[in-house]
Amino acid sequence: MKNAKLSRRDLLAGTGALVAGAAFSTRVVAAAPPPEPVTPALIEAAKKEGQVIHYTSTDLPVAEKLAKAFEAKYPGVAVRVERTGAERVFQRIGQEYASNIRAVDVVNSSDAAHFILWKREGMLAPYVPEDVAKFYSSEHKDADGQFASWRIWLSIIAYNTNMVKAEEAPKSFADLLDPKWKGKIVKAHPGYSGTIMTATFQMQRDLGWGYFEQLAKQNIMQVQSSADPPKKLEIGERAVMADGNEYNIFQMKEAGRPVAPVYAAEGSPLIIGPNGIFKTSPNPNAAKLFQSFCFSRDAQQLIVDAGGLRSAHPQTQEKPGRKPFKDIKTMKDDAATVEKESDAIKARYTKIFRI
Repeated sequence: MKNAKLSRRDLLAGTGALVAGAAFSTRVVAAAPPPEPVTPALIEAAKKEGQVIHYTSTDLPVAEKLAKAFEAKYPGVAVRVERTGAERVFQRIGQEYASNIRAVDVVNSSDAAHFILWKREGMLAPYVPEDVAKFYSSEHKDADGQFASWRIWLSIIAYNTNMVKAEEAPKSFADLLDPKWKGKIVKAHPGYSGTIMTATFQMQRDLGWGYFEQLAKQNIMQVQSSADPPKKLEIGERAVMADGNEYNIFQMKEAGRPVAPVYAAEGSPLIIGPNGIFKTSPNPNAAKLFQSFCFSRDAQQLIVDAGGLRSAHPQTQEKPGRKPFKDIKTMKDDAATVEKESDAIKARYTKIFRI
């Protein structure tokens, strides 16, 4: 994970001169533009471009299902999915901009702080899909129309039901410090995963760094992506996961795999993954068409049903058998503070876990 040592400040240092007209933190942004409907003219313009390039930290099977659904609805416009961890997505874009490469059309990140930085650097294009304007609450859309909450999920505890009885499973983060779990826990890394970056921030804010210092004594199996702990759990390499994607656990459980979620008594970290279009998009019309599709009710229902995600679109329905979002105690999201403290969080985490 050596690339995790590269700071956000380092990555953005070379981009400013390449973004025309950006005044960075003092930049004044106009109010959100009016919503744009999907018109025959937009569809034809997108078909002429022929593709949309989507950088995402969404679990690959979900991203590919979304891409196929879009391609089925709009034949002639292909989606090229480039999937990696959110921190790697951020690094890649920073390195591309520093090299004057403009490849990305639409980006999704599980670290909402990335969008605060990209917006401040003048890198995002204002665009408001009709569904966002009509149905999304103000807390789930940028006031200047540059991004909106495409997916919502939780970072949760979970356990392997073949290895742990329900009555003996941990019920809280504090329970993970019990000596009986030593050598039996897996967790992901904030230097790779945006989900885990956000979760780590919320947990250290609410529980203190002392909690992580105690957890590190439990001989933790450290992995990268927030999708990795559920996979280790499923195959029985570890009995419990300390963090990881709720949606992977849903997918596995509903497929008959031996896993079960736990919603910690202290509150589960809340993760929000926005979507945005880059101002230098090489396929601007296809980008608008794809962005509008992503926020439609059909696409949002797809990521709920097939992806195990939560949605800010009020017309979606939660899948039976899953704990309703309204019944879950969550920690508070604070992307602005994550943006300010991310490098310090990575450094302290790496020091505590020695990785």
